[in-house]
Amino acid sequence: MLLPDFRVRQRDYLLEIARALTQELDQDKLLRRILQLSAEMLAGQAGLIALRGEDGGWRLAVSHGISDQLLKYLDALLAQLPETQNPAHFELPEVNRILQQIARQVSLGLLTGVGLPLIARNQVIGVIFVFRSTKGGFSENDYALLQSFADQAAVAVSNAQLYSQLRQAKQRTEALLDSAADGILIMKTDHTIEHVNPAFARLWGQPADEIIGRHHDEVIRWSKLAHGVTLEKAEAGGWPLSAQATLYVEGDLQKPDGGGLPVGITYAPLHSEDGTLLNIIASARDITHFRQAEDLKRTFVSVISHELKTPVALIKGYVSTLRREDARWERKVVEDSLAVIEEEADRLAELIENLLDATRLEAGVLALNAADLSLPALAKRLVERFQTQTGKHTLKTEFPEDFPVVLADEERISQVLYNLIGNAIKYSPEGGEVCVSGDVRPEQVVVCVRDHGKGIAAGDLPHVFDRFYRANDAQRKTSGAGLGLYLARAVIEAHRGNIWVDPTVREGARVCFSLPRPDEK
Repeated sequence: MLLPDFRVRQRDYLLEIARALTQELDQDKLLRRILQLSAEMLAGQAGLIALRGEDGGWRLAVSHGISDQLLKYLDALLAQLPETQNPAHFELPEVNRILQQIARQVSLGLLTGVGLPLIARNQVIGVIFVFRSTKGGFSENDYALLQSFADQAAVAVSNAQLYSQLRQAKQRTEALLDSAADGILIMKTDHTIEHVNPAFARLWGQPADEIIGRHHDEVIRWSKLAHGVTLEKAEAGGWPLSAQATLYVEGDLQKPDGGGLPVGITYAPLHSEDGTLLNIIASARDITHFRQAEDLKRTFVSVISHELKTPVALIKGYVSTLRREDARWERKVVEDSLAVIEEEADRLAELIENLLDATRLEAGVLALNAADLSLPALAKRLVERFQTQTGKHTLKTEFPEDFPVVLADEERISQVLYNLIGNAIKYSPEGGEVCVSGDVRPEQVVVCVRDHGKGIAAGDLPHVFDRFYRANDAQRKTSGAGLGLYLARAVIEAHRGNIWVDPTVREGARVCFSLPRPDEK
């Protein structure tokens, strides 16, 4: 009756392990149970399972009936094994040799030992070893029995490794999705959203858990389509035709708060190996900056072509006239014509220099050569220069006598004041007083340019320092590229100051800028 009982126990143990393989996720706990049952079935007093890492190297995974001191000794021996490309050829025999030597030498009454490899996916992943104190070798039945347990252990380790790889792959995928700058939706084939990354939640303006589970049509609602067709229309037309097919849609997305957002959405299908559609992945990108860049480019072309056309036409007209061979011009006519040509050439040079400065700003290379600067003296020189160019305006400066010297780039600050004074004259065509004044404050100085023209409309105030911005009235009545105040703001901010339009002025306009005062020693 012993043999049948033994086989029944063996069967029950193997069934227990088989059930545990499908229920237990703790690899160490499962291997410890396998090792315990192996030792019990083989009448062993001790045992161990050593595993080979996926990238090489051996370590003790679990043990049974072995002292901590001996475990440390064994672990140190295993750690010293050289790695080979074929562990079954060298590493595994060496592990067995070490364990057999321990069985013979350690005075624990352990006389014999048997070990078998753990093989999964045609690779050696470890070894199971059982020690026992009974005399005599292990029988073929012992080897067969231990092999059964080794196979189960190999399955457990392989499953654990696959699970670990799957979990790591999932974590990497989630990390990639969560760190992506573009908003990403993962949808089922019925367009139900099952995953939302943080970027899309921010773009959409709602938490991810309020988007998951909703239908695509509830979230992606177009107030205006600029390019492509909707996902529904594309699918009605047969999309996707292949696993590589992508769909791009661009337009204004209607957000939950009622606002609109320019986005471009790329839809990509995810197929199984047999071609079955598994998911649809939507990648949404905020294209507000691209729209702004396109608008800016159109504005640039429009403004620059207009501003270039006028001086070029005047220069060409006057030169053509002066070169006529059928006419003789008086000296004054020639001088007046040359003066116009020079003035228009100066306009072109100024426009080109402003464009170059704007480009330097974009590249972050607007250099400053700071030195001690007297703002009252600079303002007085510029006012005297402008006074010779206008008979309708009275220009003056008002600065306190104790106005402090500041640390600034004279050429750049001259550029700012030149622009502000020029604008004051340009936008007060009826004439009047233009005043450049200064004020001293505890940590900064303030310089303002005031005119008595029509002033700046309230709707234009937020935009006067924008690149290429010009009010509708200014576009009709005066020339300019809309770069002067944009560059003025950049120069002042580069000096750690501020520039603004005084909204309290009721007649005309008053533009002010501040510069920090040098630290008192």
